[in-house]
Amino acid sequence: MFALAIACALPAPAIAQATGDTDQPAEDATQPVIQGVTDIVVTATRRSENLQDIPLSVATVSDETLAVINSGGADIRGLSGRVPSLNIESSFGRTFPRFYIRGLGNTDFDLNASQPVSLVYDDVVLENPILKGFPAFDIDRVEVLRGPQGTLFGRNTPAGIVKFDTVKPGRGRNYARVSYGTYGTVNAEGAVGGELSDTVSVRLSGVWQHRNDWIDNLAASGGNDLEGYDDIALRAQIQFRPNEDLTVRLTGQMRDMDGNARIFRANALQPGSNKLVGLDGGKFKRDEVATNGLNFQKLKTQNIAGAIEYDLGPATLYSVTSYWHGELKSRGDIDGGTDAGPGFIPFQAQSQDNIPSLDQFTQELRIASNNSTGLGYQAGIFYFNEKLDIETFDFGSPTATDPSAIVNQRQVAKALGIFGSVNYKFDNGLTVQGGARWNHDKKRLVAERLFDARPIFIGGGPVAETNTRVKDNVLTWDLSAIQEINQDINVYARIAKGYRAPAIQGRILFDRDVTTADSENTMSYEAGIKTVLLDRRLRFNLTGYAFKTKDLQLSAVGGAANANLLLNADAVKGHGFEAELEARPMRGLTLTGGISYNVAKIRDRDLTVETCGAPCTVLDPIAVPAAPFQPAIVFIHGNQLPQAPKWTLNWTAGYEHPVGPGSVYVFTDWYHRSKVQFFLYDSVEFSDDKLLEGGLRVGYKTDRFDVAGFVRNITNDKSAVSGIDFNNLTAMVNEPRIFGIEAGVKF
Repeated sequence: MFALAIACALPAPAIAQATGDTDQPAEDATQPVIQGVTDIVVTATRRSENLQDIPLSVATVSDETLAVINSGGADIRGLSGRVPSLNIESSFGRTFPRFYIRGLGNTDFDLNASQPVSLVYDDVVLENPILKGFPAFDIDRVEVLRGPQGTLFGRNTPAGIVKFDTVKPGRGRNYARVSYGTYGTVNAEGAVGGELSDTVSVRLSGVWQHRNDWIDNLAASGGNDLEGYDDIALRAQIQFRPNEDLTVRLTGQMRDMDGNARIFRANALQPGSNKLVGLDGGKFKRDEVATNGLNFQKLKTQNIAGAIEYDLGPATLYSVTSYWHGELKSRGDIDGGTDAGPGFIPFQAQSQDNIPSLDQFTQELRIASNNSTGLGYQAGIFYFNEKLDIETFDFGSPTATDPSAIVNQRQVAKALGIFGSVNYKFDNGLTVQGGARWNHDKKRLVAERLFDARPIFIGGGPVAETNTRVKDNVLTWDLSAIQEINQDINVYARIAKGYRAPAIQGRILFDRDVTTADSENTMSYEAGIKTVLLDRRLRFNLTGYAFKTKDLQLSAVGGAANANLLLNADAVKGHGFEAELEARPMRGLTLTGGISYNVAKIRDRDLTVETCGAPCTVLDPIAVPAAPFQPAIVFIHGNQLPQAPKWTLNWTAGYEHPVGPGSVYVFTDWYHRSKVQFFLYDSVEFSDDKLLEGGLRVGYKTDRFDVAGFVRNITNDKSAVSGIDFNNLTAMVNEPRIFGIEAGVKF
């Protein structure tokens, strides 16, 4: 009864593979529906293993959940909260997701921002935030690895990893599906491929997401003006397998996104509370704004990669080579309003951020033993090289096209990692594993403010070229053990050291000084139990953890000076737990649930930050009282990290019943998070008490066809998800409710 109650109120690691074309529960709708939970195969240890057998806190996103998220036109932010301890948000919209795991993340909005959560796509780390938003389509599995992953993956992973593996040539079925919903929302996705000969196979896949402009700008003539997009991504793979020992795969990918920057809403937060209010101070309307600035966003990225697997007998040699290129232009109305409001707007603010060129090259060579018992090992070397150009413009009026100030940045980052890991499986069911990685990182950033036509308003005229360098060498490691109590119950423990490389912040549009942050180091401890019970009708996994991050890198974003500064806190201490469950109590019914509790508090009694220029109610102890035209400076010791809810809860329920050659099914998914603060300081206004979003999908499917109706954000929850604090009580809000229909075919 206890397990069933949790199942109805929580989500879980759902299945090993996560896209509609490899949908395991619907392999053949004409056959009896599978009863009992199936094994979840993950690659969190760089090997294919049963989730229950690895000493890591890992969750996966289910087929059904990923499919319904995509059908509503969501980007990668739609994965937020779909597994415990994961939060994703953005102040750039579809092009710049910021990831948080167990409370650790980074609210920095600059285009070279470092994050402690790494995104790995087909064994390639995507470092820059504009690469991390690459759409999730034709996906074989989605895994979330919680806690430091500094041995096998490295590269800024002290909080964890979000890992995508695509369907490879010769594996998944061909498929096509298209959905249409509210606001002209379209999601068209498909893949086709197969064997061209005994040694060559191919796979072509792509996705097109579209939405009409649906937000009416009351300050402009005409009807709906904002928030539309066209987002296209394509992937082509060709695989050569001349013999059983050698596999060579070449991949080409591209993305072309044309839409709007984030919609900022002036004075959308009611003074003295965090309630969302409308343009007239009354009821909030998501489809209305009043803004006088230009708004556009264009992103293009391209990738070419090669992977080689060569079976040497006792071990396999792997090589993964990848090159990414990207370009971005993004302009928004930062004050979110007009000279006439809504509410009091002290001054108009509009800026544009461009990436004229991003080039990322990575190379990894790795060797891994092939045995599944006794002593296993992995070892390798990883190289990373990134060249990034950034332009930041300020404009003197909302529709000006000639900048009044220009800041240029050029960053070159290089990293080298040498790693090794061993594990040993004893006959008594005990497996121990340990590994280490030597990390060498260095960055160089050149920044200058070319000119400043508004020196009083901006920051005192031009800034001469500066040249800033940081570097570090750090050894990260992990040690873990998992013990099989019986065939249904495993217990495990893990200790790991994680590391984030030193960072540079050169956004000197309003400040004059480039800032840096030293490396941060995380020590994490966790233990858990993994179970499959009740004749495989129930899977229940539970993890408890504690961590301490020394020299935590923080970004002091906003404040009255509209700053974006790096700093180090003495530490952050965190603890919590994650529980995940999947239950199949009766034929055709699947219930999943997950819950997490995350405490992540700043521990630095002397650390202070500047507070809002907007009229917000600050709750922290005062270090320097407010003065005319000067905000208060406050201590932030003891504050929960921004964008770090203490509680997240998600659950799904699916039922299918055979009818004719197929089955009727219903699937619902829900996500709740508790209160979050938007900035390092605590305030009444710049926070959100809770968010609750749910979805429903009802349809009929056979082995080949699937037709369904769906709704996303079914309760039309309206929640602030972020803010801007230097000008007025500006807010950004969550996605609207979307109704739609979808049809798909497998062939």
